[in-house]
Amino acid sequence: MATASVAKQRTSVRVGVQKFGTFLSGMIMPNIGAFIAWGIITALFIKTGWLPVPELGGFGNSAAGTPNVGLVGPMITYLLPLLIAYTGGKKVYDVRGGVVGAIGTMGVIVGAGIPMFIGAMIMGPLGGWTMKKIDAIWHGKIRAGFEMLVNNFSAGIWGAILALFGFFGISPVVQSFSTAAGNFVQFLVHNGLLPLTSIFIEPAKVLFLNNAINHGVLTPLGIQQSLEQGKSILFLLEANPGPGAGLLLAYIFFGRGVAKASAPGALIIQFLGGIHEIYFPYVLMRPLLILGTIAGGMTGIATLAITNSGLVAPAAPGSIFAVIAQTSRDSYVGVILSVVLAATVSFLVSSLILRTTHHSDEVDLGEATSKMEEMKGKKSSVASALVGSGGTAVLTKPIQNIVFACDAGMGSSAMGATVLRNKIKAAGFPEVNVTNASIANLSDTYDVVVTHQDLTERARPATASAVHVSVDNFMNSPRYEEIVELVKSSNAGPGAEGSAAVAEPAAGAHAAQPADVGGKEVLLPESVILNGTATDRDSAIDEAGKLLLDRGAVDMGYIHAMHEREESVSTYMGSFLAIPHGTNAAKDHILHSGVSIVRYPEGIDWGGKQVKFVVGVAGINNEHLHILSSIAKIFTDKAQVAKLEQATSVEEVLDMFGKVNA
Repeated sequence: MATASVAKQRTSVRVGVQKFGTFLSGMIMPNIGAFIAWGIITALFIKTGWLPVPELGGFGNSAAGTPNVGLVGPMITYLLPLLIAYTGGKKVYDVRGGVVGAIGTMGVIVGAGIPMFIGAMIMGPLGGWTMKKIDAIWHGKIRAGFEMLVNNFSAGIWGAILALFGFFGISPVVQSFSTAAGNFVQFLVHNGLLPLTSIFIEPAKVLFLNNAINHGVLTPLGIQQSLEQGKSILFLLEANPGPGAGLLLAYIFFGRGVAKASAPGALIIQFLGGIHEIYFPYVLMRPLLILGTIAGGMTGIATLAITNSGLVAPAAPGSIFAVIAQTSRDSYVGVILSVVLAATVSFLVSSLILRTTHHSDEVDLGEATSKMEEMKGKKSSVASALVGSGGTAVLTKPIQNIVFACDAGMGSSAMGATVLRNKIKAAGFPEVNVTNASIANLSDTYDVVVTHQDLTERARPATASAVHVSVDNFMNSPRYEEIVELVKSSNAGPGAEGSAAVAEPAAGAHAAQPADVGGKEVLLPESVILNGTATDRDSAIDEAGKLLLDRGAVDMGYIHAMHEREESVSTYMGSFLAIPHGTNAAKDHILHSGVSIVRYPEGIDWGGKQVKFVVGVAGINNEHLHILSSIAKIFTDKAQVAKLEQATSVEEVLDMFGKVNA
């Protein structure tokens, strides 16, 4: 059984930047509604807006001849920075810290004369932290009845001091920094270098360093640029949903297993919901795919620069709806084009990588999601969309029913169930019922559900109360030993029933049947070939399928379904064995039960694994399961596998299965 381990404390520079970015994000994100409100008012009422109104947009003069102040200027100059400062101070020292931080920020705002978002991010937390330290000096020393007087005056006096410090000390520094950063951005734009920022931004997103970049630099600079020009390209450097959408589209078309199956849902969450972190595990599974998102990001930025397009305010979250809502009136074509082209280029590059690199080294999506959460430093709020809610299952009763589920319920699951059943019986628990079933026939009546790792998410909805165990090797997975230990711990404790009676199979589960049903034998001599001619996986499936076809066990549609099944989830079992079979929907193509065996002495490549024995399976009413049981027993015994490799006649092979069955 797995043992608990103490996680090492993360002290890397990356983690420090992550924490800093998270803190910055914590000041910005609660106030996104105010940014959106300002963006809507700006898009509608400024001079170049959809509904120009001088009194609201802040242009032209009033009837008295004085310039119109409007809403746009005061909101961005005072409201937004003060909200940020208050939020930052409150994060450090509750409401008291927020109030003092906002007072100090007012000095920076007046001193600079420009929107002071960076100044607010400095003064807000600084005000809260310093107020907290000052209060600690006389904590517990104030005479009863004077607490309110001391607290109010200390906050007022210190707030006034911070406002002066902000006016004379902080505002010149921040103003210089903002000017320098703005000039640098203009340099990048004028020299066509802005797309190169994707080389840093896209990897930073996957490493959760984007908050520091986006909220610490891009948003403040974008706000200033938007105030001056009515829009800013900077709001879309990080928030463009195109690169992530292109990556997920590539997985939809060219991925495999659970990654392919979960990609459509992830695309909806990422593109429409704006939660970009949903696609990070897909990159972590194949780090080379970061090239796809970089290429997409560069394309999107270049499109925005060429079309002189931008947003009027931040798009948060990075949903296509938020992007369109914040698009400047003259930028819809450029912004939409930037998203579409970014997605297209990301899709093309990612597809090329998926098609030209080996899948055998692909990390399980669950592992990649765990890696993402480890880097993030906390559980992902959207991780359940990829790998389920998961968590450590708690068994409150003895284990009675274990099911091994696969797509069709007649090949992989039967083999796995046999191996598990033998191990659990050997451990002294014959009363535990180990069956197999197709995923389509599962019900929430099992204590433990065992599936191939690419099928676990399909099995979860129907068996929500069960413990789920994912394996990648049907014959000798180390997870089987964990299941045996789980049975021991749950069934040997107080309240466990010691009855040796075997429970009835649950609905949809299979049990072994006699060898000869209706006069038709499942395994015939002519269905065994000792020297197969195939040289790759697909031709081996054809060879094993043709043996079933020639004896009238299946029609041609079943062989097509065997290939379809293999593309979905590999039927490689371990111990040089693969058992290709059709999908659950292909059972109508089975005329009667049959099994074929093809041996490849030199071995063939099966998705990166070496296979020497290919067993084609087609079963009706479980008539084939006794043969699969024999095969499972042989291939979990290295000596038997070696003997099978050395067999010189078909009779020897049939005799081995007969002896095992006896």
